[in-house]
Amino acid sequence: MTSTIDRPPTPTVARIRRPTWRDPRLVLGIVLVAGSVALGSWAVSTAGRTVAVYAAAGPLTPGEPLDLGALRTVDVRLGAGEDAYFVAGEAVPEGLVALRVVGEGELVPRSAVGDPADLAVRPVAISVTGGLSDRVTDGALVDVWFVPDASSTRGAGAVGADESPAPEPPHELVGQVVVAQVAEASGSLVTGGATTLHVLVPTDSLPEVLGALAAEGEIAVVPVAGGAS
Repeated sequence: MTSTIDRPPTPTVARIRRPTWRDPRLVLGIVLVAGSVALGSWAVSTAGRTVAVYAAAGPLTPGEPLDLGALRTVDVRLGAGEDAYFVAGEAVPEGLVALRVVGEGELVPRSAVGDPADLAVRPVAISVTGGLSDRVTDGALVDVWFVPDASSTRGAGAVGADESPAPEPPHELVGQVVVAQVAEASGSLVTGGATTLHVLVPTDSLPEVLGALAAEGEIAVVPVAGGAS
């Protein structure tokens, strides 16, 4: 008697096909690689590219017109922040003024300038006859104080021959205001070395400052520690 042994079927070896140009996976891979290379090249070229923009030739103070005479050109790398500044060669819009202090050499951002109607300060000329710190320069922050005249205070409130009220102490008129300009008076020997400061006073502080200028006493200007200059 002959027995038949069932043999398992011979396994079929799958052949690996070489990718062709018609294979969508190959096309997608090539597109991804090419895109990555192009993006990297663009990022490197953009990061290394310099652009000419306007910077302040000198300190710009609030209210000062923005014109080419107050600007100079510098080459910097700004990258994606280029739109925030004024590119050299492009026309600067007319009628713009500085809304805040822009230091000498600082790039002029578009947010630092605007319409004169946006200003909440007014320039006031203050004559200072006492000593003035070297830190009080154009663009500096100062506190303005009023020192009443001692003789006028005693005379106004005298009760008797030997009695008089204590002199009114000095008091601050306005704090942390910007010095727009320091103008030393000509002929200092005649004026006693008086210096005129053009100070930008907030509109709500104008009555007190103007009243102190008309009163008997002196104006003292004290630079703010760490203030702009």
